[in-house]
Amino acid sequence: MLMHVSAPQTTPEDAITQRMPASDRIRYRLIAAHQRYHANDNIADFIHAGEIDELRDEVQAKMQEVLQALVIDTENDHNTADTARRMAKLYIDEVFRGRYQGEPKVTAFPNTAHLNQLMVVGPLAVRSACSHHLCPIEGKVWIGVLPNPKSDLIGLSKYARICDWIMSRPQIQEEAITMLADELERRVKPDGLAVVMQASHACMHWRGVKDDGAHMTNSIMRGAFLKDAALRREFLSLAGEPR
Repeated sequence: MLMHVSAPQTTPEDAITQRMPASDRIRYRLIAAHQRYHANDNIADFIHAGEIDELRDEVQAKMQEVLQALVIDTENDHNTADTARRMAKLYIDEVFRGRYQGEPKVTAFPNTAHLNQLMVVGPLAVRSACSHHLCPIEGKVWIGVLPNPKSDLIGLSKYARICDWIMSRPQIQEEAITMLADELERRVKPDGLAVVMQASHACMHWRGVKDDGAHMTNSIMRGAFLKDAALRREFLSLAGEPR
């Protein structure tokens, strides 16, 4: 007896996007969901299984075109023969991975001792990239937390994991530190939060005045840190007053 097997059902999206490059499919989903996809946004929820591999291949092909436009002979120059592949992996899997990977899993534990004293984490080494020139940003972050006695706590390594996830995207420093503070507030729900970031920018060192000694320092003070000057001073003192 012959069995009738139904053909797999296709969605309207499948019909529209099945022949698109991976980047266009992902962009289609983002636009359909009215979702922003700026350089420092995380778009992991809109990437389907297998598409990261496709995206990597697509970036490699585009990077090869960039090298050709720069009149670099990648066929005969052994130093640049695999540069396009390396750059694709660099952007997708490493320095911009905070765009393409979902948020890190962070296990919280109860504040059974009802801790409500200042905790300082740092300095945490961070690296990011300037969204203007895609040049490296390298520096350190200090985090001050005044726990709420009833809120959960997270471990020291989890602060570093969250920080790395936020920073591994193209962005400007002022927005990076704000996004980090927002994420920490959402996770920890403290009575007070302070974040200081100090970094040097290769887009300045490689261009313009080429001042190798220059750096930028930003701070975010929320909750108790915004209201209590003594608490701010204590945090900055324990953090070593970054400069």
